[in-house]
Amino acid sequence: MKKYQGTLNLPKTDFPMRANLKEKEIALLAKWDQDGLYKKIQENREGAEKYILHDGHPYANGHIHIGHALNKILKDIIVKSKTMMGYSAPYVPGWDCHGLPIEYEVLKEARSKKETLSSTEIRRRCRVYAQKFVNIQREEFKRLGVLGDWENPYLTMTPDYEADIVREFGKVVESDGVYKAKKPVLWCPYDETALAEAEVEYADHTSPAIYVKFKINMRSLAAQQILGENVVDPYLIIWTTTPWTLAANQAICLHPKFDYQIVQVDRGKAFPQTWIIAKELVEPCVKKFDEVTDHKVLKTCKGADLKPLRYFSPFIYLPNLDTPSYPVVLGEHVTLEQGTGCVHTAPGHGREDYQVGMEYDLKVFAPVDSRGRFTTEIEILPDSLPGIEVHKGNDSIIAALKGNYALVKEEKIEHPYPHCWRCKKPVIFRATEQWFISMSGQNLREQAINAIETKVKWIPEWGKDRILGMMKNRPDWCISRQRSWGVPIVAFSCTSCGKLLYNKIIINHVAKQMETGGADIWFSKSANELLPEGTICTDCGGVAFNKENDILDVWFESGVSHAAVLERRPELAWPADLYLEGSDQHRGWFHSSLLASLSSGKGCAPYATVLTHGFTVDGAGKKMSKSSGNVVVPQEIIDKHGAEILRLWVAAT
Repeated sequence: MKKYQGTLNLPKTDFPMRANLKEKEIALLAKWDQDGLYKKIQENREGAEKYILHDGHPYANGHIHIGHALNKILKDIIVKSKTMMGYSAPYVPGWDCHGLPIEYEVLKEARSKKETLSSTEIRRRCRVYAQKFVNIQREEFKRLGVLGDWENPYLTMTPDYEADIVREFGKVVESDGVYKAKKPVLWCPYDETALAEAEVEYADHTSPAIYVKFKINMRSLAAQQILGENVVDPYLIIWTTTPWTLAANQAICLHPKFDYQIVQVDRGKAFPQTWIIAKELVEPCVKKFDEVTDHKVLKTCKGADLKPLRYFSPFIYLPNLDTPSYPVVLGEHVTLEQGTGCVHTAPGHGREDYQVGMEYDLKVFAPVDSRGRFTTEIEILPDSLPGIEVHKGNDSIIAALKGNYALVKEEKIEHPYPHCWRCKKPVIFRATEQWFISMSGQNLREQAINAIETKVKWIPEWGKDRILGMMKNRPDWCISRQRSWGVPIVAFSCTSCGKLLYNKIIINHVAKQMETGGADIWFSKSANELLPEGTICTDCGGVAFNKENDILDVWFESGVSHAAVLERRPELAWPADLYLEGSDQHRGWFHSSLLASLSSGKGCAPYATVLTHGFTVDGAGKKMSKSSGNVVVPQEIIDKHGAEILRLWVAAT
């Protein structure tokens, strides 16, 4: 066949017909390193107006996934764009090196030996593990073409950063924003630690939903006056999806303004009884109660009028003169959405329960150990219950109620329930001694709301509403964790009288030692070695002290990066012009950074603008995450097509 190529006037070029990105990108990156491109850019922009994008640090565990690539490429595009506009836009990457995800992996590798590992050995292994993945991820981020000060990143496990964490904690202490108390917190029985709101994920969960009757104590004159002397066998009816918490019941809560009806119920061949249920819920309830054959309303009264009533535990079949009774209390949190309008209240196992309990001086009773098992503190339930995990104990609780004829109805419901972000197991509310930052101290909540509404630009705009709703409703910040890999809560207690000892002088004294020895000194030195010489207990004059065992929430650690990085690095500036992360950080880093800044006395947010991006999802539309095992590995795309294809995808998304 005759060829006509030579007869055509075609353009000619030395450019290759194929990009060959995967080979050429490697050579280009090597040249950038060899030429010191990042350093030269910073030198060229010296003296120019600064634009600071503060890097939110990923966890140093595992390889990067496509979500990391999306985030880092977006940041790189913004930093390079600002640089080309004439700004000095340094980019200092960082890593979160402490916390449960890393400790979890280290203990998993240790297997059977994990029970015998000391805190210092766990910390040593965690440090090695974290540094390994800092090095791995650094090369993976560089392969994406991201320019930054990769040789001098910030790591939350370096001595200088750890010392700054402690100093920032000291500033919050100085403002009287920190306290220790026994309060119900989200608790992971598997990992045996308290969790923050940002450390739980809600997933569908099947729970038993039961209606239970609590016998009213008719020996009091008040009960006879309210219900009538001739009332037949009266009960308060409650509904709960956590039967196991009935073991810790301390009160039944009614809404003061709701109407409640005193209803006589016929039960076929059984003797009639009198039940108290919220007026709007009487008909829905009696229709589903199999034992009710007929009913008649005897009286209607406000919840506030029923407050003098007292009742007996449903686990006691025949109360006698010595049987303790419990109070009816009032609370605005009671709703008519479901149940009976009578709310079982266990201050040791619920936040609203706790708040009501404080108002009425109820006992904060939580007969559950750190592994989520019933303890021997339970006295009126079967002897077999102590040692049983609470969710498994539901069956025993329900059986005991049936045996006492106190169970009215049992159902199963499917509902969103909090699970640990790391082990994916259900968590519980459990009252334990924890450390908190008060949301009311220094008007912290009001300060945060004002900053969100008037001081920070949110992109997209709905981000403001999202974080605002969280800030308005959040409880005091539980900052203590029962783990080893982190920065300690610098506090001591007198061995003689138990008085807590923590103030700015002591905290800064320990922080100074951490500048060289890091947080490891807390685990290797005695309390008296850490304390300033001559420290005595101001209550009893004691000179011997114990160290606090808990570590700080890693969200507090990450939240103080504005102080440990932006204020410390001369090429950076405070506050940052931009924080850029996924929308989950409205309850994570954006949230903790704002509270950490305000509670330490800064008076404003550590950022001027917050920009959020969406999540990468899998084929089922589920958010990709390393813990879920559904991530796409960027390296596979890079090895096949080159990093520029990923960058183009990010820019076009």
